[in-house]
Amino acid sequence: MGKAVKVQIIDSEDLIARSESQIFRETTVYPKRGSIYDRKGNPLAINIQTYSIFTIPKNLENRNDSIRKLSKAIPKLSYESLKKKIKGRDRYTWLARKVVLTKEQVAKVKDIKGIYIDDVPKRLYPNHEIASQTLGFVGIDNVGLAGIEYLFNDELKGKPKVVKYVKDAKGRPIKFESQDLGSSAKDIYLSIDKEVQAAAEGFLKEAIVEHDADGGGFGVMDVQTGEILAIGNYPTFDPNFPGESAGKNRRLSFVTDPFEPGSTFKTFTIVSAFENKIATSDTSFYCERGRLKVEDHIITESDSCKKHEWLTVEEILKYSSNIGTTKLAFDLTFPKLKKTLTKFGFGEKTGIEVAGESRGIFTDKENVSPLSLSNISFGQGVATTGVQMLAAYSVIANKGLYIKPTLIKDGNATVKARPLINETLAKQAEEMLIKVVEEGTGTRAKIPMFKIAGKTSTAQRVSPDGGYRGYIGGFIGYPTDVKRPFVVYAYIDNPKGRHYYGGSTAGPVFKKITEYLLFKNKDFGNLALKDDLPINKIDTVKVKHSSTRYVGSGRVPDFMGLDKRSSSKLGDRVNAKIIHRGIGVVVEQSPEKGSPLKSGESIILEYRPPSYD
Repeated sequence: MGKAVKVQIIDSEDLIARSESQIFRETTVYPKRGSIYDRKGNPLAINIQTYSIFTIPKNLENRNDSIRKLSKAIPKLSYESLKKKIKGRDRYTWLARKVVLTKEQVAKVKDIKGIYIDDVPKRLYPNHEIASQTLGFVGIDNVGLAGIEYLFNDELKGKPKVVKYVKDAKGRPIKFESQDLGSSAKDIYLSIDKEVQAAAEGFLKEAIVEHDADGGGFGVMDVQTGEILAIGNYPTFDPNFPGESAGKNRRLSFVTDPFEPGSTFKTFTIVSAFENKIATSDTSFYCERGRLKVEDHIITESDSCKKHEWLTVEEILKYSSNIGTTKLAFDLTFPKLKKTLTKFGFGEKTGIEVAGESRGIFTDKENVSPLSLSNISFGQGVATTGVQMLAAYSVIANKGLYIKPTLIKDGNATVKARPLINETLAKQAEEMLIKVVEEGTGTRAKIPMFKIAGKTSTAQRVSPDGGYRGYIGGFIGYPTDVKRPFVVYAYIDNPKGRHYYGGSTAGPVFKKITEYLLFKNKDFGNLALKDDLPINKIDTVKVKHSSTRYVGSGRVPDFMGLDKRSSSKLGDRVNAKIIHRGIGVVVEQSPEKGSPLKSGESIILEYRPPSYD
């Protein structure tokens, strides 16, 4: 009797606990992974319904019969492959993971005794390669392994809830949710515009194929918000099949892999000289007819055919003179130059939402040798990332204000602008960059009716085995005087053949991306100058040119096909008042060409955006 009492009274709580541990089971359930969208809500990464199939081989009454039925239900799972998977195994074994099945197939699998099926969401990237290096990818367990998927894995995954369950008389689980309800997964909206991204990727790929290059990169940044509208590299990969691509193609090299920027860096040497009152745009330097000895080395111009003598600072940038920039840096001294470059963010991470962002390469020394100073002044002996250059040039485009670049679209975020240089200095730099495009090395980046500020670069390419081999051609710039300013940077890695200069290789890529934003993208259709018609309300016209302009003949010139600036200049030459309507190139004029023209007479010109054969 005493023993019975002990069992009933003394051990009752222990027995209840043991009983519950044998009856109740726990499992962890994650919410459906959050989706990733572009700035307009277009899906970039979503989930689709798939199924995973498993078994416990030792519990199969007839292994061969069971897997034969499974193979018949799902033909792509061959009998032989299934047989190999369960051979010699007794415990939990996956037979298939994340396969897409029809309702009929699911029903057939559920009818096979000893074979079990689970609903499992699978990550899908519906646009394949588009923005893939930014998005990254997930592993078999839907855990982010790269890109935004990795960096924001916790937000996208959410927190799990713990589910307790018991089994009924037939062994079927009856679920009871615990008090730990977890949290739902979050969707993420990127700053990227899918349409701009797709167009830019196409333009870059075309240039790389045309120049038989090893690769390249591009980035587009809204200078007033810091939002990245498009960014990427080529070659790229399909995140639906990450294992089929090389690791380097999966990196967003525009952010993670620094390289010597070359002449695009000269702009900041000049900005530093202006900031420290060492020179003005009109200050002249003797450029040694193309050859300057520094220590035991000869500094030459990037284009050895040009043997410049005296150049103003404006011309040094316009013609991209290495020797002129070197002399400017010598007067400036390294400590002052370093202070400016550091202020612009070189040598530091921008903080963009990319795992593995590089800080670039910039010396920590307080002073350097004359040769090193010379090299740094024109973008050699220093390495930057594409996103660092975007952010730095955005300061000039944004009237001297620095805004951190971001890949996340957050309507509640407050944009923090930090003044780096004064507005006057930013305007001076911009005016010189306009000259580069209008009269210097960047003429292939011209766009009708818009002033383009920009800079070319043809940087020597560092070889893996030391020294230099090949070039990286680059172009960075922006349209000025627009309502919603943006900066575009493009570079081509190791172009082959005679045309390897940045103006010839990357300049056209910049131009195509910029034209796309100015003329074809609806969100940026309002970029037109004040008093111009909205781009999306007018058609485009193919550009045609006439060789006869009737200048100085007392008759109305032919304005057809000209942009506004050219039309204004032609009007001034014949002393006519020009009335502009619309934007683009001239498609109609009144009076017609050849009509008698009186001094001071008005000529009305109708414009439409250009298209090109």
